[in-house]
This record gives sequence, structure tokens and C-alpha cells, in this order.
Amino acid sequence: MTSSPAAPGTRLASRLGFSDRVFLGTAGRRVARAIEEGLDLVEAGLADELKFADPVVDAAARYLYEAGGKRIRPVLTVLTAQLGEGTTPAVIDIAKALELTHLGSLYHDDVMDGADKRRGVPAAHEVWGNNVAILTGDILFSRASQLMSRYGDRAMRLQADTFERLVMGQLHETIGAQPGDDPIEFYLQVLADKTGSLIAAATQGGVIFSKAPSEYEEPLRVYGEKVGVAFQLLDDVIDLSSDPDRTGKVPGTDLRAGVPTMPSLLLTQGETADAALAARIDDGVARIADGADPAVLDGALAELRDHRATQATLELARTWTADAIAALAPLPKGTVREALTRFAENLADRSS
Repeated sequence: MTSSPAAPGTRLASRLGFSDRVFLGTAGRRVARAIEEGLDLVEAGLADELKFADPVVDAAARYLYEAGGKRIRPVLTVLTAQLGEGTTPAVIDIAKALELTHLGSLYHDDVMDGADKRRGVPAAHEVWGNNVAILTGDILFSRASQLMSRYGDRAMRLQADTFERLVMGQLHETIGAQPGDDPIEFYLQVLADKTGSLIAAATQGGVIFSKAPSEYEEPLRVYGEKVGVAFQLLDDVIDLSSDPDRTGKVPGTDLRAGVPTMPSLLLTQGETADAALAARIDDGVARIADGADPAVLDGALAELRDHRATQATLELARTWTADAIAALAPLPKGTVREALTRFAENLADRSS
């Protein structure tokens, strides 16, 4: 007995984290079918772009791609393209380029953060070493630029501006807030640069390269950036999860590596301040840096997981989500706007 094919929109809704009722009706099913066909083209294209003659490069470049991922950035590019001419060859290439940029950034981030795992598998630098992991990320950035170069100055500007923000976000995260910086605002800007900029490029790219009305570009840029910040704030909550099978990472990976997260920053702020817990975390981070077992932070991180600072982080993420949805007001009512709204609304489910 063979199973029936999934209804148009079921697979797409699953990727975005909501039920497929958004894609009911003739128009909704048509949009869903166009998006899913486009995503199949993106997936096949990525597999081709990640083939290299050199066996080491070939294995390393495909490593995180084959480890999985929901391809949220291509989904958003192809989804917003339905506001214009739909899934054109240009839209497919832009979606591939932005996903390659995202993949390349993961190789670099894991080296800089000293992450042990990514997507449930050992981080690339744990397999091939730091140098190969960094150079693999560089190769993926190069492939992304090659794709973008097919579409002229506008595409290259989108890529260059986004890449600059990715690097600036990582740089600022590395050097930390400086005297006179508000630590919370500084951190939010890091998230906007490191995560929001690439999601914003995805939502913008679908509009620009499907030749959708230009008045949709800025609202979707704002939407993408705010969704990206909300997404990362929720990752800060998930980073404290005690279930590594769900997160694909060791609990508290960022904090153990000395990378601040919003819950830890809020331990020094206002109503969520807890100087004693903040001091225990700082002491544990320093001891890990001196070679202690990372487990020295287990108790403090378990306490932080249930702390009001983590709840405040979740509430802040919901505020950014609401602002992202509000930015969609200029878009026409219909399947695309509703799907973007549902995607933002369901972000919070990642932390529950």
C-alpha cells in the first residue's frame, strides 16, 4: 500500500512551523505548490553547488548541508517572491546564494565559539581542524558571490552589504561592549547584524528578483531583521535547554565558551538583576578558559534556565515578533502575508 502524496502546503507549513490551513483554497494551494516546487529546485541546486573536485573540500563543504536544516532563508525568499513574478531562475539563484552564505557563516561561528556540535553532529572544526573549517566557510562565501554576480550590481550590493553586517556583528560580539555602550542595546545590534541581516536579505531578495512592487521591499527588510532578532533571542533560551537531542548542541554552549547571551546580560539589569548568579557564571567561564571541565557551569546554568532573566528574554523575543508582524501592514492581504505572519507567531514554539 502506497501513501498518498502530501497536500500542497503541508511540507511547507511544516518547515515554517504552523498548520497547513494557511494554504487552503485554490489560491493558497497554488501558492504552496509554486513554493514547494521552487524549494525542490533550490535543494537540487545547492547539492550541485557543493560539489568539488578536491575530495577534502567536497566532504567538508557538504558536511553541514547534509546534516540537515530547515532552509528557512530559501523558504522566505521563495515565499516573498510570490508577491511578484514568482519562482524565477533569479529567485532560485538568490535563495541558493543566501543559504550558502548562511552555511559558510556556521563554519566560522563554530570555530570562534569553540562549539562542539552543530545540527546534532560534531562541528566541522572538530572533524577537520580550525584551518580547514575556516577555509571551507570561505569557499562557500565564494560560491555565493559567484551566484550573485549573475544578476548585476543590485545582487552584488545585497550580498556585500549583508556580508559586511555579518562580519561586523561577529566582530562586535568578539570584542564586546565598550565603555559607554548600553550592553542590552549593543547585544541587540549584534543580533540584528549577525542573524537579522541575512534573514532580511532573504525576504528582500524574493521581492527584488521577482520584480514585485518596490514598496514591499522596505517592509520585508524590517520584517526579516526583526524576525531574525526574535529568532536569536529564542536561541538564547534554547541554548539553556537540558535536552541536547532537541537542540543539537551541548546545553549552555555559548555561555561555556564565554559568549554572552541575553539571559546572562539581564542578570546585571534592573528587575532581573542577580549579582550572585552572575558572579558564579563569570567564575565558571573563567575556570573553563583556564582548562577546567565545562561541567563546572552545570549548576549555574540550570539555575539560569529557570530564572526570571530567561523569562524576560522570552518576553523580549515576543515583542520583536509582534513588531515584525506589524511591519507587514503594507503588504496585500492573502496567502503570502498570512504565511509570514504565522511563521513569526510560531517562533516562540521553538522555546516551549
